[in-house]
Amino acid sequence: MSNLTPEQQSEISELSKQGYQLLKEGLTHRAIENFEKIIPVQPDNNYALVGLGDAHRKESHFNKAGEYYRECLKFHPGNNYALFGLADCYKAMGQFNRAIEIWEEYLKNDDTNITVLTRVADAYRKVRKFSESKKIYLHVLEMNSTNSYALIGLAHLYYDFKEYQEALKYWKKMEDLIGDRIDIRVLTSIGNCYRKLKLFTDGIPYFKRALAIQAGNFYAFYGLADCFRGLNQSEKSLECWNQILGKDPDNKVILTRAGDACRNLEQLDDAEKYYRKALDIDYDLYAELGLALIAKKKGNYEEALVLLKELIPKEPKNARIYMETAVCYEKLAKRSKAIEILEDYRRLGLSSTLINEYAQTLKS
Repeated sequence: MSNLTPEQQSEISELSKQGYQLLKEGLTHRAIENFEKIIPVQPDNNYALVGLGDAHRKESHFNKAGEYYRECLKFHPGNNYALFGLADCYKAMGQFNRAIEIWEEYLKNDDTNITVLTRVADAYRKVRKFSESKKIYLHVLEMNSTNSYALIGLAHLYYDFKEYQEALKYWKKMEDLIGDRIDIRVLTSIGNCYRKLKLFTDGIPYFKRALAIQAGNFYAFYGLADCFRGLNQSEKSLECWNQILGKDPDNKVILTRAGDACRNLEQLDDAEKYYRKALDIDYDLYAELGLALIAKKKGNYEEALVLLKELIPKEPKNARIYMETAVCYEKLAKRSKAIEILEDYRRLGLSSTLINEYAQTLKS
């Protein structure tokens, strides 16, 4: 600021101070006006450039914010505030690899900043770099064993990579840490781990607790319904599917699940209505298969065969379709046709124990 008069220095200082106060109060447009008055007088002013970046970032103008952060770094390489802001912009735009590069640059100056470390770990998780992400999360927990961002990050990381038992361990640590103030997302995440592990009875209480906090929560109802489904409690699962459909009547996936529950309960007319409504929305394998299974259950094997044979070109690797087709042929006393359809599956180079065993039974 050596080329500036004392009056200019004082004015810039006051504009900068006011700008950051306006930012703190959420008055981003007025903050921008303040910082923009500084740039013509002193284009390399790091406070103004970072302030403009922060203000535009708060407005979700990430490209514009990035321009100001990069301009600051051109004049002031290594400025931590500009690096932090720029990395967050890249993250918000889904450019995780670029965000990682900037955060790693930041960590050269401050390798103990837990906020930045967890952000880097999150970004590695987004680009599916398991080892790198895990290493950083664990490093954070060495510094702070109760850091919620690292615990949640590790839980998500293990869940994403289908290591549900490990994910559950970290979600349970969060449960212990939060206690009665537990977040609904923690409850549904614990429930989902149990659901994925097929420990449906253990998952149910967590989904019920989530619903006690937020009645009507989609994820809680979905998890609860799927647990009842896993326990073959079709009536209870149907109640939950219908709760979801009450708010989201055109959810194709839920319609087919409701159809399956009705089919299992022998409520075949209702099941057909759900399946047909799903198909009115868009093609759905499970809805079409459901209609074929209804026809089969009613003893209409010829009708079921028409539906199943239409499905094979659409889903050529689905073993169940071949199995159900073969069963229909056997019911119609067309054993050779049943064997032929199973051989069609095997000729695709696919392997299925059930297909092989059924083919052997038909040939014996």
